[in-house]
Amino acid sequence: MAEKTHRTMDDFAQACGVSRPTLSKYFDDPASVKPATRARIEAALRSSDYQPNLFARNLNRKRTRNIGIVVPTITDPFYAEMVSRIEFRCRDEGYWPIVISSHGSPKLEAESVRTLLSLKVAGAIIAPLGLASDRSVFDKLGQDIPIVYFDTYIEGDTPFVGNDNRQSVSTIVDYLCRSGEPPAYLDIPHVNHNSGERQESYIVAMETAGFKPVVIEAARDYTWDFERIGYEQTEKMLETGTLPGRTILCANDRLAFGVMAAAYSRGLKVGRRPDCDLRVAAHDDHPLSRYTCPALTTMAQDFTAMAGRSVEILLALLDEADPPKQGLARTVKLGATLVMRQSA
Repeated sequence: MAEKTHRTMDDFAQACGVSRPTLSKYFDDPASVKPATRARIEAALRSSDYQPNLFARNLNRKRTRNIGIVVPTITDPFYAEMVSRIEFRCRDEGYWPIVISSHGSPKLEAESVRTLLSLKVAGAIIAPLGLASDRSVFDKLGQDIPIVYFDTYIEGDTPFVGNDNRQSVSTIVDYLCRSGEPPAYLDIPHVNHNSGERQESYIVAMETAGFKPVVIEAARDYTWDFERIGYEQTEKMLETGTLPGRTILCANDRLAFGVMAAAYSRGLKVGRRPDCDLRVAAHDDHPLSRYTCPALTTMAQDFTAMAGRSVEILLALLDEADPPKQGLARTVKLGATLVMRQSA
């Protein structure tokens, strides 16, 4: 038997023998209508090809069931992994995620925020660019909807879920000092607060262990092209003979990818065995880190907890029926885990 065709919600409501408001109520929450009415609507759905335009219906509300997710770049597997985890958590809670990348551009980041406002999202989970972000744009967004920052933040009292850089950097510095030559630290452009916090944590950890910190300064230009920076910086030091030691701790894994590529191009062997020329370690446990050659020793951020806590805090802020208590955590810093692989 051919399925019945209904072009509008009014047509389908008439075919079900219910009012349009009742049908709309069903699509919002099936349990909110009487069991007999629900059975009638669901029977009609099974014999029809009707699909409600939930997006259009959402736009007619003061607030939708959409959650905005903004990241600096969706092509970075770290952010891709985080977005995937946040998306599934939002969907499990009955929200539809809308993902936007700012592509490392403050201008596009501000445009992303305006887009979220125009779509009337219920709330947003955002990894801001950080130091290059226009704070006023986010202040305006926060006045309109609840937001939660993850990975990094913009100054203010907006809830934030991220890594405890002091704990993670001190852990890997301690490991590298105990297992071989103390590390020099290869910095990256300070695009967000993580950059400065990790450098400062390295200095404190080295001084606490009784060693002199050696920081290899990053390029001053604003860029997210970390692999290139790592490659060019290492190639330059190898060319000029200014590499400060045989152990390099990189500010993040992407920087380490460039370092190891430059070392390989010069015929150097990276690894922790006695016959290796250079040890390389980093931070983040980027999804590709286990597949480098050699596999990268790093500090693994807690992806699952970072995504989960971000969604939980936002849901608490969205729960108008049960407003969050005064004790709701505004800042959550998660510990990382040392992952020892073959590079150091």
